[in-house]
Amino acid sequence: MIVGVCQLRLIFHGVFSLKEKRGLLKRIIGRVKSKFSVSIAEVGENDLLQSSMVGICMVGNDRAFINSCLDKTLNFIENLCLAEIVDHRIEIMNL
Repeated sequence: MIVGVCQLRLIFHGVFSLKEKRGLLKRIIGRVKSKFSVSIAEVGENDLLQSSMVGICMVGNDRAFINSCLDKTLNFIENLCLAEIVDHRIEIMNL
């Protein structure tokens, strides 16, 4: 079994309330879940106004496919233009 994990930090420009930030984050998470077979959730910086840590995970049996899918997911989030990805880290583990 191969597990791919991606942790990314998002910055929300022009956001002035936590309610606004959470609304944008909910749109990102919903769109990613509907397009890709990944698990995604906010995993940190919950109470910060303009930033958020998001975790994405995928399980499969092909390392190259998982890496490709996580890369496509990152590109998809970036192309939504709802938030800026300022940092990301991908780890792929054999279990």
